[in-house]
Amino acid sequence: MNNLIVLIGYMGSGKSSVAKALSSKLKTNHIDLDKFIESSEGISISNIFKKKGEINFRKIERKYLENILKSKKYSIISLGGGTPCYFDNIEFINKFSNNTIFLKTSINELTERLFIEKDDRPIISHLKSKKKLNDFIAKHLFERNKFYNKTKIVIDTDKKGIEEIVGELLDKLA
Repeated sequence: MNNLIVLIGYMGSGKSSVAKALSSKLKTNHIDLDKFIESSEGISISNIFKKKGEINFRKIERKYLENILKSKKYSIISLGGGTPCYFDNIEFINKFSNNTIFLKTSINELTERLFIEKDDRPIISHLKSKKKLNDFIAKHLFERNKFYNKTKIVIDTDKKGIEEIVGELLDKLA
C-alpha cells in the first residue's frame, strides 16, 4: 500500500479539476484516467461508447486502470464516474490505495454543472431538459453510491470552490 490518492465521484463532481489543483499544491504528478484512455486509444471516450458500446469501454477502462495502478508512476489519479462501479474495480482500487476519496455532490448541484456541458458527455447527451437530467442523475447515484461509499474519505463539494475542496482534502489526509 502506498500514498496514492484516488479521486472518485459522479461526472461533474470535480475529480479532474481537484486532481490538477492537488497535484500542483503537493508538487507531484497526476493522471486523469479518461484522458489517458483517449490518448492511448486515439479516440474520444464518447466515440468509444458510440462505436464499441459501454461494456467494451468498461473492459478497456479496466485494462488501463490496472496498468496505471500497477505501474506506481502516479501520485494522484482521477477516475471516470463509472470506473468504480464495474467488475471489482472499487475493491481493486482500495487494494492499491489507502487514500480513496469520494467527491460527493448533490443531485441538484450536479444537474446545474452538467446541463451546460451535457453534449460532451455521451451518457447524458440525449437528455434535453434539466428535469430529465436530474431524474437520470438521481437514478444513477442511487445505483452508484454503494460503490462510491466504499472509499476511505468523503468530501462534500456542494457550493465549494476547487481550492476549498483541496484544503479540506489535505486536512483529512493529514
